[in-house]
Amino acid sequence: MAATVTSDAPVVERGSVRIAADASIVWNLISDIDGWPRWNPDVSSASLAGPLRPGSTFRWKAGPGTITSTLLEVDAPRRIAWRGTTLGIRAVHIWAISPTDDGTLLETEESWEGLLVSVFRRSMRKSLGGAIARGLEAVRVAAETRAGDSSEG
Repeated sequence: MAATVTSDAPVVERGSVRIAADASIVWNLISDIDGWPRWNPDVSSASLAGPLRPGSTFRWKAGPGTITSTLLEVDAPRRIAWRGTTLGIRAVHIWAISPTDDGTLLETEESWEGLLVSVFRRSMRKSLGGAIARGLEAVRVAAETRAGDSSEG
């Protein structure tokens, strides 16, 4: 069963970007959790404990908190989803990768729940929306750079 965000959560944000690179390149960036800090400036550390499969956990640092997450879905090379908690925030995040005629469509969505989210809904929505936009742009730049590097062979 496919993972879903909590649609009635106080904060739900979505975004997408078209990438001029093969879907396999995009998948390799997103699924290499330990490598997130190399392409996403919002992530200062990330470490997957175990194989890339549902139930495996990883810890990562983005912003002020260390986030402990559990993979919910790993459907290479199309979807990866996890849930995580930090500072009383419960999150669900999904990346969906679709090949297109000219590259890849990358879509993402995330929901946040918890007392802090309910109280500071507006600022939390702005924070998550910014993180999603920056993350999508960072994946796009990294994937297109890799695609360019591999075509120069």
